[in-house]
Amino acid sequence: MKFAAAATLAFAASASAFAPAPSANQNTALFSLKDDLANAGKVALAGAAALSIMAQPAQALTKSEINELTYLQVKGTGLANRCPEVVGEDTISPKNGQKLVDMCIEPKAWAVEEEIGKAGKTEKKFVNSKVMTRQTYTLDGIEGVLSSEGGNIVFKEKEGIDYAATTVQLPGGERVPFLFTVKDLVAKGNGGSFKPGFQMGGDFSVPSYRTGLFLDPKGRGGTTGYDMAVALPGLQSGEEGDDDLFKENNKTFDVTTGRIEMEVNKVNADEQEIGGVFVATQLGDTDMGSKVPKKILTKGIFYARVD
Repeated sequence: MKFAAAATLAFAASASAFAPAPSANQNTALFSLKDDLANAGKVALAGAAALSIMAQPAQALTKSEINELTYLQVKGTGLANRCPEVVGEDTISPKNGQKLVDMCIEPKAWAVEEEIGKAGKTEKKFVNSKVMTRQTYTLDGIEGVLSSEGGNIVFKEKEGIDYAATTVQLPGGERVPFLFTVKDLVAKGNGGSFKPGFQMGGDFSVPSYRTGLFLDPKGRGGTTGYDMAVALPGLQSGEEGDDDLFKENNKTFDVTTGRIEMEVNKVNADEQEIGGVFVATQLGDTDMGSKVPKKILTKGIFYARVD
């Protein structure tokens, strides 16, 4: 409870830093979030770092300590949803061909972009939200290849448990589902060594929250099921009235783009481990093309090992 309260306070204090820049074309919001986070990434990471410093969990364990635990010692404790802690402030200089393995990305706080009305004006702000998903929202076992471009580290994600279906709830009770992921991430760093203060970031793909086999309450799906609502044939003749139900009938598998910024604050050269904080933004569920997705901001910690 103490950690939750501290995280909430830290998140609220830095929430204003994530207000996105005005978009000239709202129709492109579905396909790219790069510009929004690129402008606010450094400030966002500062807020995430403050969260990490102010709210370190009391039961944080290192990777070696977690490996010593039995299944029964972990069961029911929530540790399986936690990223290991890294101790040290060393430097690691990876070589071409090495990998980042056992990467763990653990969200600590969420916010959803909403239009807030004040004094007759409407502006977009990120509103603190509460996670409704049980403790299965952490990404784990992610790995990818490390390379060097212009003397800077580049990480390309290849595989792992790199997505997690998650739902958050706004203060008014509205629930927003989204697929938390870092699929196909290409993160470029600002140096050739992992050390405290090292930053890297890049874009990743966000698959549809639902697949083509999903059927809605009226039996309509992307690759199977009915092609229209059977109870309303008169409104779906293809001549009149079909426009109102077009998006509901024609399911799509939307793949959008998200962005993540990461900052290393702990490095253990003996164990070849790095740890730090991250800020990610992506779009939520489109209900297979029938709804305008909301923008979701996620902040938390990460862990990885150089192999």
